[in-house]
Amino acid sequence: MAQVRAPKPSALATPQPARTSAGGSAASVSGQEMTGAQAIIKSLEMAGATDVFGLPGGAILPTYDPLMDSTTLRHILVRHEQGAGHAAQGYAHATGRPGVCIATSGPGATNLVTPIADANMDSIPMVAITGQVAASLIGTDGFQEADIVGITQPITKHNVLVTDPNEIPQAIAEAFYIATHGRPGPVLVDIAKSAQQATMNFQWPERIELPGFNSGARPHAKTVQEAARLLATARRPVLYVGGGVIRSGASAGLRKLTDLSGAAVVTTLMARGALPDSHPQHLGMPGMHGTVAAVAALQKADLVVALGARFDDRVTGKLSSFAPHATIVHADIDPAEIGKNRAVDVPIVGDLKEVFEALVPALAQEHQQHGKPDLEAWWAQARRLALDLRPRVHAYRRRAVQPPARDSAPRRDLRTGVDLHLRRGPAPDVGQPVHQVRAPQLVDQLGRPGHHGLLGACGHGRQGRRTRSHRVGHRRRRLLPDDQPGASSPAPSTRSPSRWRSSTTRRWAWCASGRPCSTTSATRTPTCTRATAPSASPTS
Repeated sequence: MAQVRAPKPSALATPQPARTSAGGSAASVSGQEMTGAQAIIKSLEMAGATDVFGLPGGAILPTYDPLMDSTTLRHILVRHEQGAGHAAQGYAHATGRPGVCIATSGPGATNLVTPIADANMDSIPMVAITGQVAASLIGTDGFQEADIVGITQPITKHNVLVTDPNEIPQAIAEAFYIATHGRPGPVLVDIAKSAQQATMNFQWPERIELPGFNSGARPHAKTVQEAARLLATARRPVLYVGGGVIRSGASAGLRKLTDLSGAAVVTTLMARGALPDSHPQHLGMPGMHGTVAAVAALQKADLVVALGARFDDRVTGKLSSFAPHATIVHADIDPAEIGKNRAVDVPIVGDLKEVFEALVPALAQEHQQHGKPDLEAWWAQARRLALDLRPRVHAYRRRAVQPPARDSAPRRDLRTGVDLHLRRGPAPDVGQPVHQVRAPQLVDQLGRPGHHGLLGACGHGRQGRRTRSHRVGHRRRRLLPDDQPGASSPAPSTRSPSRWRSSTTRRWAWCASGRPCSTTSATRTPTCTRATAPSASPTS
């Protein structure tokens, strides 16, 4: 039975020491009598959480009273539980810390299934806390009862049902540790309402017992040395980079290995931004939506080094015909991914940061002993394939193989210093080419991409769900469509429509009186709906 220390904020990517809402330390809080709901909030503060996304409901309502009293936690109210889950994902994307979302039992908890499954497939650290009916009602088909632990068991890294208030600190400490160690992923803690209302003596665990949990071993020296030997002798090497490089924060190590090896580099959808497209060795994104150069390089390669990638079907297509002549080196922190889809010749299990730290010196030693390989013929072939197979390829794709000289620096936002073309992302939706297919092609260098990968949220980011503005008097109100998670519409009034209406039926215009009038989408000719119109426009 493995024993590890309980996670502290310093271990969860936050520099502050463990504090409570009153400013005390973990030791000063231990032994205090409080309700289970207060223990949930104290545990979140001890674990280093600062922001929580959620929507109140009956089974989780006892937790909201101490949450509102906390001076450490900030609660962001959403209009739909799915929005809370995706907001927690985005928070983890942007900060590198686990996102936290809260929902009630039954339909509130099941609304979190899509973001939980998405976080699991994209390796996003997330902690979901759901309320459950009282312990005496579990299994009786009580009001808004759902077995969310059973529902989410296949799509979470770990989940647990808590009916004893004394188990709350232990469960939340384990949740944060499991979500952030090893391969990141979502963890769900389902807490009965009776446990939230009961009293207990708070005790933050000093040690956590996790039978069978392996947070990741250091890469084996022999497999790293073999990978270095293959890189030093290959004539057509390709680095196949996946989202694991972003998750481990190993972009600097990837840049060192790229410059040292001289190999071609392809980055998957989840790895966009790990290496800038302007790098001369970057061929772009592989797969059915990728560049011709990236796909052709993988097919012609004699060595493919997969780094934090999963050999996804969008990249490989038919596995039996993918990179048929290549030797496969696969490095990943999750041993279950190695050999899952494609047979591997050299497996490396470990965090990619540690893999790069070991592989770069080993490759440099191989070059010192045997010299660097001549890859000019390989690069000439890669450029020829890109131009011959698709001579009318777009400029942004051709640039990945042969970057043109830039006469001037790229346009940048004077306030943020960010390239203006980067502000086109992120792309939350799937299923429409303008989102996940087009947007990643415009990302040059972005440390934490903000799009979804394997699952996504179908319809969540439709074109029609952009924020709309509507003029009311001398002011402008921002409206969202009805089905947007997180949307809230202004109260109905005589001066403005209560909700934005679809462009396929009727539009809103303004007549000379300054009041809203209806107009058909075909003619767009305003037809005044008022018998009399005042000469002066309404005031705000």
